[in-house]
Amino acid sequence: MDLLNTLVEKGLRRESPTREEALAVLATSDDELLDVVAAAGKVRRQWFGRRVKLNYLVNLKSGLCPEDCSYCSQRLGSKADILKYTWLKPDEASEAAAAGIAGGAKRVCLVASGRGPTDRDVDRVGRTIEAIKEQNEGVEVCACLGLLSDGQAERLKTAGADAYNHNLNTSEGTYGEITTTHTYADRVDTVQKAHAAGLSACSGLIAGMGETDEDLVDVVFALRELDSDSVPVNFLIPFEGTPLAKEWNLSPQRCLRILAMVRFVCPDVEVRIAGGREVHLRSMQPLALNIANSIFLGDYLTSEGQAGKADLDMIADAGFEVEGAGTTTLPAHRADALAAAGAGGCGSHAASGGCGSEAAAGCGSHADAAAGGGCGPCGGHTEAPAEAPAEAPAAVSTGASDARTDLVAVRRRGAGTDLAPNA
Repeated sequence: MDLLNTLVEKGLRRESPTREEALAVLATSDDELLDVVAAAGKVRRQWFGRRVKLNYLVNLKSGLCPEDCSYCSQRLGSKADILKYTWLKPDEASEAAAAGIAGGAKRVCLVASGRGPTDRDVDRVGRTIEAIKEQNEGVEVCACLGLLSDGQAERLKTAGADAYNHNLNTSEGTYGEITTTHTYADRVDTVQKAHAAGLSACSGLIAGMGETDEDLVDVVFALRELDSDSVPVNFLIPFEGTPLAKEWNLSPQRCLRILAMVRFVCPDVEVRIAGGREVHLRSMQPLALNIANSIFLGDYLTSEGQAGKADLDMIADAGFEVEGAGTTTLPAHRADALAAAGAGGCGSHAASGGCGSEAAAGCGSHADAAAGGGCGPCGGHTEAPAEAPAEAPAAVSTGASDARTDLVAVRRRGAGTDLAPNA
């Protein structure tokens, strides 16, 4: 297929596809799906080999958010039966993080619900970062606290944070239909603040909210322009009690095409399968590892994920290997640019001109707990027997394969509970 050959060649050169080529990937047929995965896999292996990076989420503060993000179970007015608790103490958060690190996680993502942190919150998170790093040498810490004010990214960097996650979630043109309490521009500003402070920027998207193919391509090209280092791809979990509870728009095949499109547009960045992979990719999760090089281990912010041991078995059975703590995730050209910019991302290094802004460059970014709800990334953890799944909304026929609504289970273990995580 000429399209796929062209996309592979461009990906190996770190060159951006055209919008038309990206849209064509989403329009491929099921008969072409394995060819699409194989092509994206060539680009993935060029820059990341067969390594899979594991990330672990710790929800520092759950529920009662004043923002109205339609996808989120922690939103203003949400009736979802989720855990609600205030800030974990630094030692509690460090203990929660240890479970994921023991399971092989290389990065810990610290998430807190809310519009954005106060200066007191930043100090609190700083102490948490210090506690985690004191106990776990070499672990990466990514903070996800919402919209940042001037100077807060610099303070997080000084406290030891390596990265900051803030997702764009959807296209600028449709953002106002998803959230009204802040703007798309607010989100872009926070990602730029993280870059400028020398933090590795992480930003991604949520698929399955009723968006068009054009919306998906718009947001992925915007992420390329922002030049973040990791792009989490979330698949909406339609929580009962949220405005998007009936949005069952994804099939495993659709999810694979979306991941492949992201890989072609952002060839040399960490593409992460984030929230909702168990619900929507289902038995095709191992196939998705041929495209993405990163996943969250265990549970998400407010929903239960696949058991950590099952994740590790899946990676091994698919012929991949867990990325070790001593291995640099990003390809050498991006890692070198990060180092030259003080770990601030190649887009902030004048000599490179910004990886996302050049035809021969890559992109990357991170996401916001879309599928799991909340203001941060979408991965998490746990280990005691799960309680019975929460009742999920009935699936709405979309012409795609029926969704597994029985997999939508509210998290009752891990951070903020007395039950061990499933790391």
